[in-house]
Parts: sequence; structure tokens; C-alpha cells
Amino acid sequence: MVSVFSPPLHRQRHQFVIDFVKRNKPKKVVDLGCSECGLLQKLKFHREIELLVGVDINGANIKKKMHGLAPMSTDYLQPSFDQLRIELYQGSVTQEDARLRGFDLVTSIELIEHLTLADVERFSKVVFGYMIPVAVIVSTPNFEFNHLFHQPAGFRHSDHKFEWTRAEFKSWALKVCLEYGYEVEFTGVGQAPPGQQDRVGFCSQIGVFRRLEGRQDGNMLSGDDAEDLFSYTLLYSINYPSLHNNNILQRVLVSEVLYWAEKMKRNWIEEKTGERDDTLALCCAEWEGEECLRASKQHMEMEDKPTAACGAEMKNPEEHHESELFWTNGDGQQESRKLHRCVSVPLAVLWSCCPKLSDLSGSLSNLRHILMNDPEVKLSQDGSAVLLNDQEQDLDEEEEARDLEDSGYAVCSVSAETEEDWEKNV
Repeated sequence: MVSVFSPPLHRQRHQFVIDFVKRNKPKKVVDLGCSECGLLQKLKFHREIELLVGVDINGANIKKKMHGLAPMSTDYLQPSFDQLRIELYQGSVTQEDARLRGFDLVTSIELIEHLTLADVERFSKVVFGYMIPVAVIVSTPNFEFNHLFHQPAGFRHSDHKFEWTRAEFKSWALKVCLEYGYEVEFTGVGQAPPGQQDRVGFCSQIGVFRRLEGRQDGNMLSGDDAEDLFSYTLLYSINYPSLHNNNILQRVLVSEVLYWAEKMKRNWIEEKTGERDDTLALCCAEWEGEECLRASKQHMEMEDKPTAACGAEMKNPEEHHESELFWTNGDGQQESRKLHRCVSVPLAVLWSCCPKLSDLSGSLSNLRHILMNDPEVKLSQDGSAVLLNDQEQDLDEEEEARDLEDSGYAVCSVSAETEEDWEKNV
């Protein structure tokens, strides 16, 4: 037999845990003997897990790869509602720590064979009698499989204190179940060659323990001052960005509102000016089609009040201005330009046309409340619409004013009284 498995044996063990997580969806998972965090690196992508913990007696091993558990840039750019906290501890699995009690799943992958038999007994007491998880997955080498490897007789690793046969592993597991109120299922990974599976079993034997109903309360109450034990040293902790965090939720909502309001503003300008903006085709696709665009146009054009100045009565953009620029042309005649126009995009349209906004905010009133407290968003006086500067026209006017300056025209901003005196001087 070739001693190399495909996939490699360690990947098969990790995949066994991942498949269990997919089926059972535990929220709190701890990997005992996590070493360089290989299994944790895979489990962090299964976001049904809310608390993911690793424990190893060798802190140096943890520190080698622990920063690889940090959130990626996409987790910050597109946070989800899923919550995930990762914690890594240095400590011995033979010691009790209150922070690891009551987990949904404890994994011990190729760990117990590194313990003395006396420590295995302490491990059993800590995991099954103190931590009291809902489920435990324990994998360990199957000694009966060893003669199939092309290597000298003995254990698979120099640090192994023992390697159990299937009968020895079964004896230990059943004793644990009887003493601590669990049931166990035996399986494994690493298939033997054809015709030898029944004779030698799996290369790595696995016991899947499940806590029996009705046994938790009695065990939990039996611990004297157990809640005060903190034996492990915290080496690393990180909270992944989540929309359950109000600050993150507000940031995402504001970003979405400003993005879609700008899209609607451009669409309205296109309809009024007849100028085509190719980005609007993308806008249509992202809004689930033309129907949503038509709804936004109709709403913005109701009662011929599609725009508004900041804090002013709603008017057509051609009818409103906040200030004016005055200059003299080549013939000595006064000319002016209107500045600081705003386009109003109703919140009701944004909320109804953008499913993400309605999902995130829950209600239109909640969306309005969140936006009112954000300095990046300018709302109308009654809070019913987002106000956007007509930036394109402002930029055109600024550029035109700069051209006038360069050509010798005088440019200034004045009041009506100053304008009268200035005309007299001319």
C-alpha cells in the first residue's frame, strides 16, 4: 500500500469536522490542540459559527499563523449580519477554564495520543465532565493500520505516548459515555486497501460523542466554584465586522443611500436634458429592471416638484438658486449665473426600490431616523427626501467662471445693494 492518501489524511480529518458543522450548525466551537490553526482557518468561513476558539499548550505554534484568522478586506467592505468572534488561548487540555464551558462542539483531532494515560483521564474529566459540550469529535491513530505503512515498527510520531487499537479506543469511549452521560458513534477517515477495511479499519479512528438529554443540569451544578477558573492565557481575539453593530450598520446604510440617490439623480437629469449616461443601463440592471426606474421618475415628478434647495420649498431647479455670480462681458453688460442647486430624492422611493435598504433598515421610519443623525446625508426639512447638490452644473459653472477670469472678466459674488453701486461705477 502507498502511505500517501488522496486527499491527504489531515485534510480528510478536517473535512470530517467541516461536514459535521454543515449538518449540525453549531454556534460555539472550540478546537483543542489547535497547533497552527489549520482547522480554524477553514471553520471561520462557516458563518453559522458565532464563537470560534482554539487552545494549544504551545503558544509559539499559535502565534505563527494566528493573524491569518483576521477578517479580510471584503469582510469590512461588505459586512453581513453574521457574527463571529475568534479567540486563541495557550493552555493545557488537562486544566479547567470557565470560558470554555457550554460549547456546542469540541474537537480533539490527533491530540490524545500525545498525552500520558493519566492525562487522558484528566482530559476526559475536563472535556466531558466540566466543559459539558453538546458534541465532541475525537480522532486518534489506529494502531492496527500501522503495519500497512512502509516504515519501521512503532508509533507514527516520536511524541506519541500510545496508539490505540480499535478495541482500546472503543473501551475508553464507552467508559466516558457511561461516566459522563454521552453516547458515541465510531467511524474514521483513511480507507484501507480493497479487501482489508474490515481487518484493519480506518487509518484515523474517530469517535463522535453526543450528550444525552437531561444530563447537562446535574453536571453543571456539580462544579464547586467552577465558574471562577481561568487557567488559559488569551493570545488573540478578534470580532468580525457585523451589521449587528449599530455603527457598521449606519455606515453601510449611508453608503447605500448616497449611492442609489446619486443614481436616481442622474436618471432624472437624463430624462430632463435628453443626454444619455451609459451608467444608467447598469443602474437599471441593479434595480431589478425598468419598472423600478419608472416608479422613481413618477415619484420625483409628482406635482411638478422634483427638486428642492436645502431647507427651501420644493421647486424646479431652473427656478431656485441660493447665490449668484456677477461679471461684465465684453460689452460692459452685467451677467449672472445661479449656483448651489439641489436635487431631491424621496426616501420612500429609495426604500421601496432598493431591497438592500429595506432589508437593512427594517422600516422607512427607522431609515429616516438613522439618516437624520449622520452628517454625510442632507435631508429636506420634513425628512422625507435626500438632498443632493447638482454637482455637474456647479462644476460647469466654476469652470466657466475660471475661463472668464483668465480672459480678463471680473468675477465676484455680491448682494443687490452692492450691485447697484457697482453699476454706477461702470
